[in-house]
Amino acid sequence: MRKIGAGVAAVLTAAGLGLVVPGPASAASYCGIMWGSLAKADPDMSSANVTNVRTGQQPCYDRLVIDVTGKVAGYSVQYVPVVTQDATGFPIPVLGDADLQVVVTAPSYNQYSQPTYVPAAKAELSNVSGYQTFRQVVFAGSFEGTTSIGLGVRARLPFRVFTLDGPDGGSRLVVDVAHRW
Repeated sequence: MRKIGAGVAAVLTAAGLGLVVPGPASAASYCGIMWGSLAKADPDMSSANVTNVRTGQQPCYDRLVIDVTGKVAGYSVQYVPVVTQDATGFPIPVLGDADLQVVVTAPSYNQYSQPTYVPAAKAELSNVSGYQTFRQVVFAGSFEGTTSIGLGVRARLPFRVFTLDGPDGGSRLVVDVAHRW
């Protein structure tokens, strides 16, 4: 009986001295995603024009893509209390429990004020029914060289923003929102 008691005491002493190595303290990230949910921005201006807005689903995130005629030079993407319309500041209701305001410094009209992107339905730029994260994509306007998109998401989840070149001399602003933390 003394041997068992001495063995238990030795284990407890080792644990108390930090000699027993604990398992890893941090949980593995979801799909390797290490993004955050804070605002992301590039303040540059662009001479490009918005031509299309589209969405897609990936195994770990939902994706928003804004196509432009030239190089995407600037953007701002952030969670907001409410998506607002360009120029007026009027609130635009968006489905979901969190709202992302996506602003690209490229207008959806050319230098002659002719539209380069005319959404068929401003309240539904892309059908996102069945998406894990996206709830609604709305057109929030284009004013003074910028175009705004409202993105309603299921919750305030991590996101990333980046640009891709092509096709045909154009480029794309990409916003990925993770399915979960």
